[in-house]
Amino acid sequence: MNIDQRGAVCVLGTGLIGGSLLRAAVASGYAAFGYNRSESGVSAARLDGFDVSGDLSAVLRRAAEVDALLVIAVPMPAVEHLLADIAAIAPGCPLTDVVSVKGPVLDAVRKHGLEALYVGGHPMTGTAESGWAATDSTLFRNAVWAVGVDEGTGVRPWSRVVRLALDCGSVVVPVLAGEHDQAVARISHLPHVLAEALAASGAAGGKLALGLAAGSFRDGTRVAGTAPDLVRAICEPNASALERVLDEAIETLVTARDCLRSDGDLGQLVEAGYRGRTAYDNRATWDITGITPGTDGWLGELHRAGRDGGVLRAL
Repeated sequence: MNIDQRGAVCVLGTGLIGGSLLRAAVASGYAAFGYNRSESGVSAARLDGFDVSGDLSAVLRRAAEVDALLVIAVPMPAVEHLLADIAAIAPGCPLTDVVSVKGPVLDAVRKHGLEALYVGGHPMTGTAESGWAATDSTLFRNAVWAVGVDEGTGVRPWSRVVRLALDCGSVVVPVLAGEHDQAVARISHLPHVLAEALAASGAAGGKLALGLAAGSFRDGTRVAGTAPDLVRAICEPNASALERVLDEAIETLVTARDCLRSDGDLGQLVEAGYRGRTAYDNRATWDITGITPGTDGWLGELHRAGRDGGVLRAL
């Protein structure tokens, strides 16, 4: 497929995920350019040969001229500002994002009247590092990329988002915004909270505890090495779903404590955890085929397929 068929890509925010996406898009042959608020980030990207500017209005005007796919790649607190400028300057561009929650972004998109061309997106990948220096064009290879199939999703923007995800090396899972947020509260946001608690507990043990710490502590606290402001920006916008799964986790830990106190037994928790990890290790996916975008019921069919373990590997 040539560049004209793919269409241009404009990445708004060139931190770890956005910058890696810009790199991956360029490596895949897209005409891609970007915006970053930080002048140091702009300079770093330019030094590496990438077309990045700190002038948001100019970048959006350029995107409107070439009908670029806009990719919002900033933390949730900055999304509203970008959407206001997009609505004013480039309202006709197809629009997606890589924010870690989908419901709040969709609400904000609707508030600005941009929902007709919006498709939610969330690549399930990352590292504890941040900024342009951490970007990697291979970050999305073999990753899962959640792509929205909410009611009203248009064929044209959806196809462009899926094409970009596939060209970056990911497989696509079709998902509704609300179900996405409930799921990532369990498998992304709760792990962040638990890692923070575990890291704080280890540090509270002083030099001896940290001196004895090995693989289980290192692996369990890996994401606690993420910048605190970024962790808050990832987790706090999903507060409602995260609160529910935190309650479940706390209840599980309280039950384990009570069993340990009364019987010296952790069997129930350990066995449930082993089953959960085994289910993760043995998870199976299947290829979604035979669904034509734009035909009657296509969004519902994709939603059901994604919920049942289906993935898109081709468009």
